[in-house]
Amino acid sequence: MEEPAAHNGSAAGAAPGAGTPARPPATPEGMALAYGSLVLMALLPIFFGALRSVSCAKSKNSSEMPETITSRDAARFPIVASCTLLGLYLFFKIFSQEYINLLLSMYFFVLGILALSHTISPMMNRFFPANFPNKQYQLLFTQGSGESKEEIVNYEFDTKDLVCLALSSVVGVWYLLRKHWIANNLFGLAFSLNGVELLHLNNVSTGCILLGGLFIYDVFWVFGTNVMVTVAKSFEAPIKLVFPQDLLEKGLDADNFAMLGLGDIVIPGIFIALLLRFDISLKKNTHTYFYTSFVAYIFGLGLTIFIMHIFKHAQPALLYLVPACIGFPLLVALAKGEVTEMFRFWLPGSAHASGSCLIPKFQCSLLHSAALSRRLQARRGQEV
Repeated sequence: MEEPAAHNGSAAGAAPGAGTPARPPATPEGMALAYGSLVLMALLPIFFGALRSVSCAKSKNSSEMPETITSRDAARFPIVASCTLLGLYLFFKIFSQEYINLLLSMYFFVLGILALSHTISPMMNRFFPANFPNKQYQLLFTQGSGESKEEIVNYEFDTKDLVCLALSSVVGVWYLLRKHWIANNLFGLAFSLNGVELLHLNNVSTGCILLGGLFIYDVFWVFGTNVMVTVAKSFEAPIKLVFPQDLLEKGLDADNFAMLGLGDIVIPGIFIALLLRFDISLKKNTHTYFYTSFVAYIFGLGLTIFIMHIFKHAQPALLYLVPACIGFPLLVALAKGEVTEMFRFWLPGSAHASGSCLIPKFQCSLLHSAALSRRLQARRGQEV
C-alpha cells in the first residue's frame, strides 16, 4: 500500500521534473476512500477464498485437490523469493525493459485469464439454463511412456468453463491494451482468491515458518537494500491492488494511486484459511480461530496504515500482520487450552500436477511474485 504516488514508476517524494506540474496532495476524503476500498478489497478474497478452500480440501477427486505447502517449502520460500528478486534486478540491468515488460504482460495476461475464469465459474453457473448443452473436455499432458509415464497436466473442463474463459479474455485484452486500474484489480482479486483457495498449508507449524520467514524477508528488503528501487521503476504487472486517491476529482481517469501488494493478502490469507479448516476439524460449530485471525488481519493492516501516516515512511506490512495473525489465535488457543490440538492439526494429502492444479501451478509462481510485489512498490511511494 502506498501513500500518494503516481503510477508511473517514479520515486515518491522526488521533486517533479522540469516542466512537470507538482501533483496536488490527496484530500482527506480521497485518501479515506482509497484506503477503505483497499482494505475491503483485501478482505473479500481472504474471506471467500477461505470458505472455498474448505470444499477444495474436502474434495475426493484427485483432479480437484489443492497444492499443499510443506514445512520444507515454507523454509525455502523466502530464499527463492529473494533469488527471484535478484534475478529480475539482473534482467532489467542486462536486457531491454520494454521487452521484459512485454513478456511479463503476456505471462500475466494468460495467468489472469485462467485465474479470473476459475474465480467467476461458480457464480456464472447460476446463470446457465438447465438445458444448456454442456460438454466435457480434458486437456492431458504426460511425460515418458509405459510404467514411467507421468501426468504433467490433467485438466478437466466443460463448455461453461469455456464461456467463463471467453468473458475473462475480454478483461485480459482490456488490461493488455490499456493497463486500466479496474482491469488490474479484477486480475488482482482473482489471483488473491485463487491463492487463498488453492494453496494450502499442511499444518500450523508450517504456517508459522512461512510467515516468520517472510517477516524477516519483508523487513530486510525494505530497509536493507536498494535493489528494489531499480526493479520497482521497471516492473509492470497486476500483482497489486490499486485505488485512486483523486477519484472524486478525476473519476475513472484518476492516476494518483494507493497500492496494496497481493502478497500482503495471499500470505496471511492462506494462514487464515488454515485456521478455518482447523475450526471445522474441532466439530464445535464455531469458527473462533477463523474470525479471530480475520479480525487480527484487519487490526494489523489498519495499524500499518496508521504507522505509515505517523512516520511518513514506507512500512513492511508483514511487520505488523505476522504478529497479529499468529499472536491473536495463539492467545485464544492458550485461553481455551487448545494449543496442542492446534499444532497437531494436519492437512492430509498433497496434490501434484493434475486437474485444477493447472491453476495452482501458475499460482505458485504468482505467490513468489506476490511476495515480491509488496516490496516492488516500496520506495516508489510510502508503501505498506
